[in-house]
Amino acid sequence: MALMQTASLLLTAGLFGGMLLFAGGFAAFLFTALPVAQARMLIRLAFPHFYLFVIAAALLAAGAAAFVDTLAAAILAAVALSTVPTRQLLMPAINRATDAGQKARFARLHGLSVGVTLLHIAVAGWALVRLAA
Repeated sequence: MALMQTASLLLTAGLFGGMLLFAGGFAAFLFTALPVAQARMLIRLAFPHFYLFVIAAALLAAGAAAFVDTLAAAILAAVALSTVPTRQLLMPAINRATDAGQKARFARLHGLSVGVTLLHIAVAGWALVRLAA
């Protein structure tokens, strides 16, 4: 059981830290280090990989947590499952709104994606604290 406790902690910490670094560090850094057009292009290329990371890391963390704390495991699985429509539906809609110059639609959809990501970070942090207790 100690092995699964350690695995669930490390996997959840990786998920939490990866999401926090990407959302709070990498994305912000790009817009300060590159011209806006280049930063947008790079962000557009990076987000599909970010979402795949979240899906995979959350599933792995949920699998390990299932042996330690079923509520934390369920929350982590929900992060993985809710990331699928974010990647497959919301992200392309944001890109279409950008390409079409629909600023208000972009703002709404981008705000939704930011909210989803912040919620994912918060619940992954909650799961991490719960697993560490």
